Amino acid sequence: MTEGLIGFGAVLLLVLLRMPIAFAMGLVGMIGFMLETSFRGSISMVARLIIDTSQDYGLSVVPLFILMGLFVNKGGISKELYTASNAFLGHLRGGLAIATIVACGGFAAISGSSLATAATMSKVAMPEMRRYGYSDGLATASIAAGGTLGILIPPSVILVIYGLLTETSIGQLFIAGIIPGIMGIIFYVFAVQLYVRRYPAAGPAGDRKSWPERRAALRGVWAVLLLFALVIGGLYGALNVWPVYIAFSPTEAAGMGAAGACLITLARRRLSWKGLSEVLRETAITSSSLFCVLIGAWIFSNFVNIAGLPEALLALVSENGLSPWTVMTMILLIYIVLGCVFESLSMLLLTVPIFFPLVTSLGFDPIWFGIVVVVVTEISLITPPVGLNVFVLKGVVKDVSTATIFKGVTPFWLMDIVRLLLLLAVPAIALYLPGRM
Repeated sequence: MTEGLIGFGAVLLLVLLRMPIAFAMGLVGMIGFMLETSFRGSISMVARLIIDTSQDYGLSVVPLFILMGLFVNKGGISKELYTASNAFLGHLRGGLAIATIVACGGFAAISGSSLATAATMSKVAMPEMRRYGYSDGLATASIAAGGTLGILIPPSVILVIYGLLTETSIGQLFIAGIIPGIMGIIFYVFAVQLYVRRYPAAGPAGDRKSWPERRAALRGVWAVLLLFALVIGGLYGALNVWPVYIAFSPTEAAGMGAAGACLITLARRRLSWKGLSEVLRETAITSSSLFCVLIGAWIFSNFVNIAGLPEALLALVSENGLSPWTVMTMILLIYIVLGCVFESLSMLLLTVPIFFPLVTSLGFDPIWFGIVVVVVTEISLITPPVGLNVFVLKGVVKDVSTATIFKGVTPFWLMDIVRLLLLLAVPAIALYLPGRM
């Protein structure tokens, strides 16, 4: 156990010294494995992991979902989602902020990335909210908070990574994220209402759209509905038309989603040869970075396992008579503290190899734990001092201070705490839909 804790501390130190998380976990894992076995055994383990990862067909789901999200971004679907949401909600007090959150939820359903959602929606929603006199705090906070939905509403890259790390069904993780994701939208809408009640001038009502204008706005989101139905419907066999049976694996669903997003973008004449080159290059860069992080995480996980840290933690829990819920509370507190320092993916990859065996040994459902971890990760995206969505937004809206965004986003992460407590108290929120599959 001591070796595992030293290794965990070494990774934390290297990350704080600005070493990339992939290299920090890989280096510590390789050295630790070598000290536990031999130099030859460590090198052999690393080489095998690199080869197996590069040849794993199941991992192709990662670049395909990234590719789908980038095609969606190129297709300008974010603007149409915002227009449709604004047509129905913009006339309410705080309505433009509510429309932003709803549009973020829709965009998240086809991009799978929180950072992409926040960066894209800021370009669409921020000018409109400023035109109607919204305060910078509410406007930026609604975009930053709405962007966090990208890692929970399926298809989610974070859920894919969690499924790969823990060998948990990606399909079940996706469907388990639907109800908590919808709850997130509802709770954020409630946060907007609390904000405008406290500061009425922060979110004035916009123009009321006529019903013909609303119907016209809805026609613009057909592509989103079609793409979501294709990916999620095919993943769960919901596209069956007798006598034809249509069902996709997660990799096939990602491939169909990427192809569908490409066709939609081409049909809208939004994709030039230069744009296609940019999409493919960005997909390759992002996928390569994620694969490096995954390899580093698996190397570190092998060291942690051979050092006996998960078993030692379970023995420590048993010896001290700690209840499973006490342990879960301690784990979540660790996540919240780490979330103030680390970005979401780093936190997930660093902790899941250690906590997952302990959590499953205590009888907790791995699907439920995955959703809980992602919700805690969402909180870390908008909490100081390292709220990654806040800094992404700051990079786009340069004339708004980071302090203003963090102040505005406070009611939103408080709503996330309430949602987390509900998930802990009622696990069926996450497990009902997977149980009905």
